[in-house]
Amino acid sequence: MKQFMEKLETLLEIGGEKKDILFLVISGTALFASILKPVSLPFDPTWIAILLCGIPIILEAAIGLITAFDIKADVLVSLALIASVCIGEQFAAGEVAFIMQLGGLLEDLTVAKAKAGIEKLACLTPQTARVISFAGRKDHEKESEDKETIIPSEEVWASDILRVLPGETIPVDGIITAGETSVNQAVMTGESLPIDKKPGDEVSSGTVNQFGVFEMQATKAGKDSSIQRMIRLVQSADAGKAKIVGIADRWATWIVVIALMSALLTWLFTGEIIRAVTILVVFCPCSLVLATPTAIMAAIGNGTKHGFLVREGDALERLAMVKTIAFDKTGTLTYGTPAVAAVKSVDDAYTDDLLYAYAASAEQYSEHPLGKAVTRCFQEKGTLELFPAEQFHMLPGRGITAKIKEQTFLAGNEELLTGHRISITEDVRKETLKYTEKGCTIIYMADHVHLIGYIVLSDTIRRESLQMICDLKSLNVTPVLLTGDQENAAAAIAGQLNIQEVHASCLPEDKLTWIRAYQKQNSPVCMIGDGINDAPALKTADVGIAMGCVGSDIAVDAADIALIDDEVKELPHLLALSHRMMTTIRFNLSFSMALNFIAIILAITGILDPIVGALVHNAGSIFVIINSALLLTWRQKAFAATYSVEL
Repeated sequence: MKQFMEKLETLLEIGGEKKDILFLVISGTALFASILKPVSLPFDPTWIAILLCGIPIILEAAIGLITAFDIKADVLVSLALIASVCIGEQFAAGEVAFIMQLGGLLEDLTVAKAKAGIEKLACLTPQTARVISFAGRKDHEKESEDKETIIPSEEVWASDILRVLPGETIPVDGIITAGETSVNQAVMTGESLPIDKKPGDEVSSGTVNQFGVFEMQATKAGKDSSIQRMIRLVQSADAGKAKIVGIADRWATWIVVIALMSALLTWLFTGEIIRAVTILVVFCPCSLVLATPTAIMAAIGNGTKHGFLVREGDALERLAMVKTIAFDKTGTLTYGTPAVAAVKSVDDAYTDDLLYAYAASAEQYSEHPLGKAVTRCFQEKGTLELFPAEQFHMLPGRGITAKIKEQTFLAGNEELLTGHRISITEDVRKETLKYTEKGCTIIYMADHVHLIGYIVLSDTIRRESLQMICDLKSLNVTPVLLTGDQENAAAAIAGQLNIQEVHASCLPEDKLTWIRAYQKQNSPVCMIGDGINDAPALKTADVGIAMGCVGSDIAVDAADIALIDDEVKELPHLLALSHRMMTTIRFNLSFSMALNFIAIILAITGILDPIVGALVHNAGSIFVIINSALLLTWRQKAFAATYSVEL
């Protein structure tokens, strides 16, 4: 007995889905044993299914009724189970309990909760800060300005003077007081390119200092810093997203009342209790319970084959109601990495190819993303080899200098040229203005005397983005661009992709504001992004879709769906699939209700007994499962073609 109790205790400790699956396997085996009777047993094996599958249903229904007078589908199921057992129809009771628990398990598998990602977001906050001057605090009044004091970042006060080294994350918000650098602000704005910073410029906590050493005065520290505000945005976002209630539970009160009245009236008029019990059995909403989760499971399987990991079970139901799809730009509609878009020589002594070779050679030791992009793109072209470069110098916030073939070359921004008294002609300014208006970045190339040309870099639009936007419009949804990039860059991308609604220079809270604005207009919105700065919007949107490969873990954790392979061309298929799934669910529900009412009429007339009634309406459940399974291979023909749009 002691050993039995220990095994039972171990069994009960098996958590969640594993325990449910084990109970279903045991119950299904018991039901088959009851039918086939392979061996002689001292009891009916059906009781195993009743105990393992039926008792939890009855307990849950009783708790809901007693604590909150919550009438759900399990109330009717409990009545049918108890009535079947009372008249000796144990097999019907075990069969119904098994089917209901199977449907419940499928539903649980489709509504797995997604992680909030708060822990990972919190880890972005630097743990320490290098303080070189304290803001008049007695506990640090003996510290010298020439000495760095490393303290926990949460102990930094506004007006403290901090030093930030290359590669370090900026601990608090502040203003640069000395030094020049470039800062990677992707964590806050999603911008693909670093921003040059000089004294007087603002910097935000959580962003990364690329290379230069600088000093800054803290302006917002602790809970007021940018990264902490973002954490609060994600925490306050509506993680629940108004979960869709199962149709069987939504109609449960009416189903229970109709079933009880039908059973009672049949018993009163016919005097046959077995007919009343049969009504309760056939009225059990097994197929109704299975109608939604089986379709969702099949649609999730279909989505997986097309590169989508659905992390929230009802996300596809919500996606079917979406009227607006908001896109982040960098890493979503574009590849998120700078690439050379044009090379132009303005000196007859240099061809475009030769200028490109000198620029790539000069930048080959650069740590700046733009310099790396020039060298990478040149090497990918593969027409010329890099020249050896000597006396390489990095000038933070301006560019680089290097000596190639005994000649000094400069590559950088206009400030670099001005510092070396090299002018830019009006013709060149007009040429480059056309690029900068489109959000491109210009690297000027000069020798030690004059300007010899320039290189244009830009973020590259994904080849499939234009066709994808067109297909989404054909599904009657409105694409919107929400980006941290400047207005010119955002407008240029939107123009190429035929997106009319554009909101540029968006910080995380701005994206959140726009998402909520669309929701207030009764326009359910789907947000698609890849960066940490997109996490609050992904969490708040009716449906959040994160780019799984290029996206941050925090963005993926905040989203309902992750695009595993970053193939945005499949987004129209996912949206069309959600519509098809809802059509399948509605058909399943209509069929289930019609079958139930036909079975009730047959039960009232005495044609069906409890066992046959259970088999008939369980056959309906099988039909629902088969119909839902067709979603596994569904594909809308309009989107079957290969996408190969050249931008």
